[in-house]
Amino acid sequence: MAFDWKAVDWVLLDMDGTLLDKHFDDYFWETLVPQEYAKRHGMSPEEAKQECFARYQREEGTLNWTDIDFWSRELDLDIPALKEGIRHMIEVHPDSEPFLQFLRRAGKQVALVTNAHYKTLDLKMNHAGLLGYFDHVISSFDLGAPKEDQEFWRRLQDKIGYDPERTLLVDDNREALQAGKDFGIKYPFFKGLSSSRQDPETSRRFATLMSFMELVEE
Repeated sequence: MAFDWKAVDWVLLDMDGTLLDKHFDDYFWETLVPQEYAKRHGMSPEEAKQECFARYQREEGTLNWTDIDFWSRELDLDIPALKEGIRHMIEVHPDSEPFLQFLRRAGKQVALVTNAHYKTLDLKMNHAGLLGYFDHVISSFDLGAPKEDQEFWRRLQDKIGYDPERTLLVDDNREALQAGKDFGIKYPFFKGLSSSRQDPETSRRFATLMSFMELVEE
């Protein structure tokens, strides 16, 4: 894929599923949390999974969706401690660091933009060792709106001063990409390989990247 890097000053990158392997999150929320919930509340594994998934669905697209303090209260579980217990499963996609190195050489402004809660962000970035590549690290909790909301992108612009016309955005969340595009971000890309344990996906609405290296010029 030929890409005109002269047209871009800003690169906005999602964390989970984009830079980091989403397998950690899939396992955590779909397997570990329901298991612990079943133990805590004396339920069968299947009942617990159904209950947890129903609760997740109610909060999707809101700040509560990724608020681990909210989920600790909601599920009566120590969510941060459970995440800490499997931090060894946090993995960086193999194309992420080479891409970040390329962006640094190219002199681009790079921001990590994530819906992740501060505690999750700190745990993952400390483990992954990628923080030094970013000029800005912004959580939706900093801005009071999730990335699926237009308000996130407006407040982000107020905070860091990016020009949507000269911005590239990569995310595995189609709704977040659509919100960014609607705000005027000119180069939205869908990260099609979010988890090493799942089949890759494509998007009809957005150009799909299976690897960041498709964009790299050497």
